[in-house]
Amino acid sequence: MRRLWLTAIAAFALDQASKLAVIHLVRLPLRGEVDVIDPLLNLRWAENRGINFGLFAHDANAARWVLIALALAISAWVVHWARRERQNRWTQISAGLLVGGALGNVVDRLAYGYVADFLNMSCCGIENPYAFNVADVAIAAGAMGLVLFSGGSGKAPARKPRRKTP
Repeated sequence: MRRLWLTAIAAFALDQASKLAVIHLVRLPLRGEVDVIDPLLNLRWAENRGINFGLFAHDANAARWVLIALALAISAWVVHWARRERQNRWTQISAGLLVGGALGNVVDRLAYGYVADFLNMSCCGIENPYAFNVADVAIAAGAMGLVLFSGGSGKAPARKPRRKTP
């Protein structure tokens, strides 16, 4: 469990530090966009009041509280599951990434009323109109890691012997 919490704290801290830097040092909300390594990596300000790509943002205040509750519930379930099942190192790290990222976006929704998105990547003549943040990367990596690294030992579960009926 220690790995899960250390990873969650690191993901959360990196996410929040990157958002504070982009908001207060780069002043991206005022500037709108900054080309870093165009087109591979750019900063594009976006206030996400829904879920991925702004979906379900039509009733932003209701969605805000539902998404906060959902992120907290999923995080609590992942921590409970990881503790109960005593997962391996990579599963613990993956769970920590997911939890840290989810909590980073919860803090945004509580503090700003939206998730601050600012990373934009395009390549090979395909322009990506969407922005994301470090928490989103942590959540995606954590979810993929849970799929790849969790699971049983590969052995079939032991069967209970059948009771003989008279």
